[in-house]
Amino acid sequence: MPKNTVGYGFLVALALSLSLIGIALVLPLVIYKPTVHFDVSWRKPLIGSLLTLICIAGVLAVFFPKKCTTTLHRHKRDEELASDVKNASSYSRSISFRGHHPGCGKFAAHLIHVKGRVFCAACTGLLLGTLFVIAGTVLYFFINWNFLKLHSLWAVFVGQIGVALGLFQFKFRGFMRSVLNAFFVIACFLILAGVESFAENVLFDLYLICLTIFWLFTRILTSQWNHLQICRTCSVPCELKR
Repeated sequence: MPKNTVGYGFLVALALSLSLIGIALVLPLVIYKPTVHFDVSWRKPLIGSLLTLICIAGVLAVFFPKKCTTTLHRHKRDEELASDVKNASSYSRSISFRGHHPGCGKFAAHLIHVKGRVFCAACTGLLLGTLFVIAGTVLYFFINWNFLKLHSLWAVFVGQIGVALGLFQFKFRGFMRSVLNAFFVIACFLILAGVESFAENVLFDLYLICLTIFWLFTRILTSQWNHLQICRTCSVPCELKR
């Protein structure tokens, strides 16, 4: 992570820009694909296995998340919040956590309530989307049920919209945040499966696997940046700002 918030903000902006460019280029690359057909018999099992590994890593991240304050602690020196306070004991408010979010009320938009229980909206959406993708991966890449054959370009187009919205999911609240995170994961699958069905090119598939990982990296960066901004604009002294 960058050592200052300015550098971190630049990294987030750069990652978002590159991600959006990558999203925009997917459909043209499919439509104007090279005339050289590069295909191998193990294409689908390879891509399916890689996508499954990404999904498993995502599920583990959902069930074993780091507290979002990890990012905040890395930047607390740069904010120098304590410089305006003569007595460090004023930062004595204890903060409890709901999942991996501080329970101070500032992160209410990040949470959903289901039957009296509190869940992280983003993680819930990512988990549901990932389970759907795992099922789709088994059907498409291993059982060879090509349910996108006649709609591959539409799948790519819908996937582009879903990934773009997912990168900006932090602008939404509660259940809508969950829906967009689920759609984000499913959209990555739609793009990969749609391109695979249309192009049947292992190099394209590997490129999209790398692009998917980068999109996920960007999604994490934007979420952490949003957490940081919430604490930066909060005037309530607490232990997180010590």
